[in-house]
Amino acid sequence: MLNNNLIDRIKLPFRKDKELYLSLYRMMGFYPRKIELYKQALLHRSASKRTAKGKPVNNERLEFLGDAILDAAVGDIVFRHFPGKREGFLTNTRSKLVQRETLGRLAREMGLDTLIHSNGKGTSHNSYMGGNAFEALVGAIYLDRGYDACMRFMKKRILAQMINIDKVAYKEVNFKSKLLEWSQKNRVKMEFRLDAQKKDDNGSPIFCHTVILEGLEGCSGEGYSKKESQQKAAKLTLEQLKRKPVFLDSVFAAKSERTKMEEEPVQIVPETEPSDDFIVISQTERPTSTKTDSEKLPSPREDSRRNGGRESESAEAPSKSSAKQDAPAKPTVKQEAPAKTETLDDDEFDLTDISMQRMSREDIIAAAEQAAWEAD
Repeated sequence: MLNNNLIDRIKLPFRKDKELYLSLYRMMGFYPRKIELYKQALLHRSASKRTAKGKPVNNERLEFLGDAILDAAVGDIVFRHFPGKREGFLTNTRSKLVQRETLGRLAREMGLDTLIHSNGKGTSHNSYMGGNAFEALVGAIYLDRGYDACMRFMKKRILAQMINIDKVAYKEVNFKSKLLEWSQKNRVKMEFRLDAQKKDDNGSPIFCHTVILEGLEGCSGEGYSKKESQQKAAKLTLEQLKRKPVFLDSVFAAKSERTKMEEEPVQIVPETEPSDDFIVISQTERPTSTKTDSEKLPSPREDSRRNGGRESESAEAPSKSSAKQDAPAKPTVKQEAPAKTETLDDDEFDLTDISMQRMSREDIIAAAEQAAWEAD
């Protein structure tokens, strides 16, 4: 009765405003002061209105503000509710409380979704519509009553009456993190493949991801964000790994094949000597000193020098003596003449062979024969 009397004292031009006041009071526990803020918080983008300057008016700006206020308020509440807990646990708990699925369910339980104004077309984003309106409502409360009113609303009306914060904190909802932890523990290669990125009739983006385990396709998931689609794909893949042993066996078989190939030993030991086979020499550019195997065999004269010159001297002595005996015969002398004109090596050249004294052929032969016997 008191509430109705209070409503009667407020001058409301329309009956609809009176009904909105009562509905907001039941949800928030206090009456709004600036009703226009709450009307804007309940105005979906599909039913946007235009100002005199042509700017669209909807709940998107209040949604942005309410999202920031929720993070701060819920973070404060979680921090005080779980003393001694580490930062990772607190962050995970806060994200569970302010995620769109949780806020959307709160909007349905409070009856907030029935107050949203939309054109009814292209509302494929219904799963987010209630959560967005809840964030916009928090933004309106902040502008109307301040931060303390937001804290009281979240602590006394939401977390105290509608949500069991302890159950939410220890409930696992991050399926992507859970699948990643499983793959790392079992050393299984995992990745998310983006299969499609499109838009619905309302222009909202839709993403489709598929989980790939050791090159094998897992399950796919669609969502209005990459995170949502990956979460759905991870959840379905975890269920498939748990319920279908054949798929699990195929994943580990693919892993065994991959690790076998990676650990296979190398049989051939690489060479350490540098190779110069990259240098190409044409036949016309090859050095003239290059010899074949037959040409590299030592000549009789070189072989005799290696043996101290004894074999050549013994071989030449009989020829020289026979040449002396055959000296009177001219034909014999002519046959021996070419043998004396052969070219000597540099190391056989002797200055004593040079003389200004003229010598006959017989004297030359005798001197050569004498030098040979002396050397012996």
